[in-house]
Amino acid sequence: MTTHAMDAMLAQHTPMMQQYLRIKAEYPDMLLFYRMGDFYELFYEDAQRAAQLLDITLTTRGMSAGRPIIMAGVPVQSVEQYLARLVKLGLSVAICEQVGEVTGAKGPVERKVTRVVTPGTLTDAALLEDRQEAYLMALAPGAGCWGVAWLSLAAGRFWVTEVAVDSLPALLERVRPAELLLPEALDEPAPTRAALRRLPPWQFDADSGRALLCQQFGTRDLTGFGVEGMLAAIAAAGALLGYVRQTQFSALPHITGLRLEQASNYVLLDPASRRNLELTETLRGEREPTLLSVLDATVGAMGGRLLRHWLNHPLRDRGELSVRLDAVGALVQAQPAAIRERLARIADIERIVGRIALRSARPRDLSALRDSLAELPALVRLLAPFDSPRLAKLAQDLTPRVAIHALLVQALKPEPAATVRDGGVINDGWDAELDELRALQSNCGDFLLKLEAREKARTGIANLKVEFNKVHGFYIEVGKAQAERVPEDYRRRQTLKHAERYITPELKAFEDRALSAQERALARERQLFEALLDRLQPELESLKCLAQAVAELDVLCALADRALAYNYVAPEFTDTPRIEITAGRHPVVERQVDHFIANDLVLSPTRQMLLITGPNMGGKSTYMRQTALIVLLAHIGSFVPAQRALIGPVDRIFTRIGAADDLASGRSTFMVEMTETANILNNATRESLVLLDEIGRGTSTFDGLALAHAVARHLAEKVGCFTLFATHYFELTRLAQAFRQIANVHLSAVKHKDRIVFLHTVEEGPASQSYGLEVAQLAGVPAAVIQQARRYLVMLENQSVAASNQGDLFATRLEPAPHPALERLRETDPDALSPRAALERLYELKRLLE
Repeated sequence: MTTHAMDAMLAQHTPMMQQYLRIKAEYPDMLLFYRMGDFYELFYEDAQRAAQLLDITLTTRGMSAGRPIIMAGVPVQSVEQYLARLVKLGLSVAICEQVGEVTGAKGPVERKVTRVVTPGTLTDAALLEDRQEAYLMALAPGAGCWGVAWLSLAAGRFWVTEVAVDSLPALLERVRPAELLLPEALDEPAPTRAALRRLPPWQFDADSGRALLCQQFGTRDLTGFGVEGMLAAIAAAGALLGYVRQTQFSALPHITGLRLEQASNYVLLDPASRRNLELTETLRGEREPTLLSVLDATVGAMGGRLLRHWLNHPLRDRGELSVRLDAVGALVQAQPAAIRERLARIADIERIVGRIALRSARPRDLSALRDSLAELPALVRLLAPFDSPRLAKLAQDLTPRVAIHALLVQALKPEPAATVRDGGVINDGWDAELDELRALQSNCGDFLLKLEAREKARTGIANLKVEFNKVHGFYIEVGKAQAERVPEDYRRRQTLKHAERYITPELKAFEDRALSAQERALARERQLFEALLDRLQPELESLKCLAQAVAELDVLCALADRALAYNYVAPEFTDTPRIEITAGRHPVVERQVDHFIANDLVLSPTRQMLLITGPNMGGKSTYMRQTALIVLLAHIGSFVPAQRALIGPVDRIFTRIGAADDLASGRSTFMVEMTETANILNNATRESLVLLDEIGRGTSTFDGLALAHAVARHLAEKVGCFTLFATHYFELTRLAQAFRQIANVHLSAVKHKDRIVFLHTVEEGPASQSYGLEVAQLAGVPAAVIQQARRYLVMLENQSVAASNQGDLFATRLEPAPHPALERLRETDPDALSPRAALERLYELKRLLE
């Protein structure tokens, strides 16, 4: 719409609606919360949408441009709960405040948007999950790659990378952005739960992005961050930074640099593997029981977020892992309870720093920071006895911030009000002008008593009263019988039935000062609070360093606590290819059962693949997953659930476990299985750990068996990675005879009458049978069905006796001998039989079938 057309359209509306529609036109894709007194109002389509989403009342009031004004509103005091609901739905909201003074002039009060709330730019504590980051991510297409940038605005951490096209889904699954920025007209490159926002393509220009980033960081170029030549990454980072500036109306002083993420630094997991291992959520999307829920004994939100980050970024750097394990071991020896008690008293400094930077911090954010800084001396003393290099470094980073603490102690009241607008935030003695205004309010009663005494003495009117009410302000009340004795400087303010009320020049001057003192005191407190935020800006980098140290110490203490509580041991690393686990346990499953059976595992160059057989529910999947989780825990610097764990180089962990349709993408269970298997075959290396469960079960028996056989041979012959291969195809166990690097193991079970008892013990060699009918019976399949299945199984086994003696599993199959009944039927000529002979022949065929 042209400006002229817009003006013509607006001219038909009331002045208030003209103002609203002009502002709304700047944020067409967002809900606009338009401040009117104690409510944020929404109008027209926004109101209808909000009423449906928030279950608030939809009303109409007045007319504008010849149609009713449809509106809905939410109270200012409770707006955060409504914003939280909208953000969870992936929506964005523009907050429009009254910025002008209310005057007697005609026309609406000046308003403007002061902040934009989007899923990826949250910083308010009421809108954020304590233990999870809300990431904003931007994608820019490059030459055969994607440039990716993502930001935690609340923490001020900014990452960039470039990834191959087929690696993008894994990155999206690992980071899980809350909001994703894409160039317009670009198709979504991979499925994601993020709220999508399209930006004009020019915002993804690499040159403009470089200039914007250099301006933000105060550098000449981006060489110091290692990204100068990464045009796609720079384009994504520039678009992201520009978007954040537009939505936050702030200079973002806490975003001081970029971190280049390199995939080679981490043990990689693809999206399917991450889901199958249930690291941070179950396959049903629940938060527990997961590996994170078992490990997370952190006492603070910062530590909880860092632990989640570590789980999603297992390291390959053995030096860093050794330093972490050394720190955990030292804490295990000393018992971390006292340190954890102190850490529990420290607030979420990281997010408080973010709000200070964005100037959205509230008084209690600063008081929480003040009280947290008070805990640092005690923490440093508790860490002093340790000789762990990492704990010594953390003690250094936790050095008390004496100047910042003193500033906050002096400036803030011990228990400040929740918001600056309520007053009672700045400490007495901090500002002389504020103290004077407060004294004027608190000394009001004394002044009135003294004035009343003086006026009684001056006038001789014994029943004279000096009082105040909100309607008429201050006044001197005299009974009508004494009215003739009132001095000349009294001016009548109000006449009552039995009395007159007066004001004097002295009382009027006091009234002007007293009535404006509270308003002026609140205004002064706002000024002082803003000045306090200004004084904290230079300290942001120091406070960010402090927050990181507190978070890491919390994680290390939590890992030590879990090691003590659950009997974990320190893993050992070796440069030779092997994984040896003695009495390994599944860290999640063992917390859900009374008696978990621990098992050993050995993988080495001469034992690269274990073919795992045994009954369903016997523990094959648990055994495989616990191996992967033990390896993963070792690579975040955690102790592990085992008696001993020796781990060689690992670059990736693949899991292909379970089966499910992907109906949204039009993929069947078997297609999903084959797609995930293809990913493993194409990307696994000699240093990968591969977990495969029931390959080929989604198609016919012979097709599935052939595929499983080929996959196992390819991994053993061509890839040479460590593999745990669970199967019900007993024929595959013969691979161990052909390949020295393949071994058979099975999960043991015993059969008692028609029942099965799972022993959950891993033993060498293949399983003797699958116990499928017994498991079905345990599941509650009716007895008649089980009996019918047993009869049919006997028939199948009898028919396959000859086939089982074949030499090569995949040699040409011999046709089974024809059934005698079929042979007799072929010999029969119905036209040559009499009715009696035909009946006899029918009985003969029936006997042959039985």
